Amino acid sequence: MSALPTRHRPSGLAFALASALAFGGSGVFARPLLDAGMDPLHVTWLRVAGAALILLPVALRHWRLVPRRPLLLLAYGLFPMAGVQALYFAAIARIPVGVALLLEFLGPVLVLLWVRVVRRNRVSPAAVIGVVSAVAGLGLLLEVWAGMRLDAIGVGLALGAAAAQAAFFLLGDAMGEDTDPLAVIAFGALIAGVVLGLLSRPWTLPWHLLGAPLPLGSLTLPGWALASWLALVCTAIAYFLGVSAIKRLSPQVAGGVAYLEVVTAIVLAWILLGEALNTMQLLGAMVIVTGAFIAQTAVPPTPTTTAASDPDEPTTTPTDEGDPPHSRALDRH
Repeated sequence: MSALPTRHRPSGLAFALASALAFGGSGVFARPLLDAGMDPLHVTWLRVAGAALILLPVALRHWRLVPRRPLLLLAYGLFPMAGVQALYFAAIARIPVGVALLLEFLGPVLVLLWVRVVRRNRVSPAAVIGVVSAVAGLGLLLEVWAGMRLDAIGVGLALGAAAAQAAFFLLGDAMGEDTDPLAVIAFGALIAGVVLGLLSRPWTLPWHLLGAPLPLGSLTLPGWALASWLALVCTAIAYFLGVSAIKRLSPQVAGGVAYLEVVTAIVLAWILLGEALNTMQLLGAMVIVTGAFIAQTAVPPTPTTTAASDPDEPTTTPTDEGDPPHSRALDRH
């Protein structure tokens, strides 16, 4: 058994909101690279590989985590970091972007089903209502009825992305206090970089665009600065903040609050790129915020300590000998 950090709503919500802001900016900062002609899969590989490079010192410092938690590291690299990206981009090649994004964000619904059916734990009605409301609001925000067409393979790929997104919440909750989440993210990024590298073939990437000045609204930034922001803020920091939120809120509640990521993306696109919302989309954004607010009430205001079993860890949990005690505590901030 591995003791998990204390649930704490105020700090969990702060981490969740910061995570939504960091994740939500990815589309805005990737847009100049995409508009310049870079393939979406190339941008995704730059984002993950850049994060792996930034976090490489963390991975080297925590090398003992590899033999101790190999399944966790492999699963984190394959599903939350590589799976979501690859399956989503494969899906939008066959079905509309809005439909694919809506299906991908069924991940928190899958988390609720997993907790209730597989773990046989009680799911708070507030979490259910909040997530369902957020899904409905997401449908309004994306106007999924526009250009609707069905493609069985595309729908299956998008649902695969939803399953990978659900793994992000569940694996984040499975990390014990003895496992540094930033180390897991570092190794996950390394694994995802290799997997996505095989798919994206980075040797075909138009590297010259990284040195070109690219427009971001009224600003002009070099391509390398945009790629660096995607790697550092929208990947390394965003994943760490997301895991920190999950540990403090629980997977199902953090999943409900995560819908704010879409609202954040829309707001940033409006501020930086001048992409305005219509009335229906504004209504959808308000419904998402309401759903996220309802979901977070599922966490009791008084902190409670929980425990969870580790699938690839023995009953007696060893510690990472290379880590000082303060680096293993998730509540170190």
